Amino acid sequence: MNTALSESVPALNFDALPHEVQQFRQVVRDFAQKVVKPRVQHMDQAPAAYFDWQLVGRGHRIGLTRAAVPKDYGGVGVGMLGVAAALEEVAAVCPGTALIFGATMLGQAPVLLSGDPRLQARFLPLFSGDEPVLACNAVTEEDAGCDLIIPSQARHARNVTTARRDGDHYVLTGRKRFITNAKVAAFASVFANMDGSPGATGLTSFIVPLDLPGVVRGPVADKMGYRACLGSELEFQEVRVPAEYMIGAEGEGMAINMAQSNMARAAVAGISTGVARSAMEQAIDWCGERVQGGRHLRHQQFTAAKLAEMAAKVDASRMLYLRAADKVDNELPPPVYEPAVAKLFADRAAIDVADAALSLIGARGYLRSYGVEKMMRDALGTRIYEGTPEVLALAVTDSLYAEDDER
Repeated sequence: MNTALSESVPALNFDALPHEVQQFRQVVRDFAQKVVKPRVQHMDQAPAAYFDWQLVGRGHRIGLTRAAVPKDYGGVGVGMLGVAAALEEVAAVCPGTALIFGATMLGQAPVLLSGDPRLQARFLPLFSGDEPVLACNAVTEEDAGCDLIIPSQARHARNVTTARRDGDHYVLTGRKRFITNAKVAAFASVFANMDGSPGATGLTSFIVPLDLPGVVRGPVADKMGYRACLGSELEFQEVRVPAEYMIGAEGEGMAINMAQSNMARAAVAGISTGVARSAMEQAIDWCGERVQGGRHLRHQQFTAAKLAEMAAKVDASRMLYLRAADKVDNELPPPVYEPAVAKLFADRAAIDVADAALSLIGARGYLRSYGVEKMMRDALGTRIYEGTPEVLALAVTDSLYAEDDER
């Protein structure tokens, strides 16, 4: 890649962000370019179960495992604004690596949202030790995905992991699927339905240390993209979880799940923006060097139109996720509309920009050695987690009609 060309790509003036966020973003950018970038091709083409703990350790040392954790608990405390800006930098090199840290933050989210100083003091300092600690968030079931994040559909959820009270413990039984970091996490935030409640109407949130008896980590999924992070199953075979590890109260899991999704969507939009930005940068480099018909591609009118549209989509995605992240940092509960719009737009932009880059670069873009085909694979993955386009459309539309529905 022509570095001079890449550095000249117009971008948001990050100087407008808080100084602490700017500093953290720059540290993460250096990590992404110097540590992650040389490993990307190897991680992508390695066997599905390959996991680079050394890379995670380097990320841990600069604060990526505790970016959202308040300083009082040993974290970096840059808020969702800093998290989203940082994850864009990692995702511009490798979105799978970004998701390792993003999924850890999602595992922390219920504890952060709980406002429970006892739970926070028990779990959040774990991320400030010398060795990296990862977390995961276990929501999706074999037969229930969207029904666990859309309140009106909760009663239709099928075969949801159950929880029943037994003295000073809750007993969890069930199986979660497609859980990022499940194979390598120290604990999971798990959403289980209270035994006897229809569907997922009794959804309740728990922090579950994954070394408890009865926890079984399933095989690693062989994914199309995002191969640097591991997705697998988590099975709970009569797992006894201390009652004090419940977040909130019985039946409050749906509200917690919705709040964490609204919080996380701003960061996921940052990841999608990173994918789109990387594809655009490669296209800019190529079109500035490749000559067709006696002129550089960038001077061809049709190519120029594609590049302009790509730049507009990347900048718009960034503006939307930064607005959403700022809202998340300053509103409680986290807003629905802005994060949903940001993710809906950025996810589509990542696919469109990666597709356009592949088209412009041509045959070379189809080769693994150039990395563009990887961007296409990764772009298709982001729209699945933390809300598909269909789920996001419902969230956006419900927000548009919120005042009417309240009348």
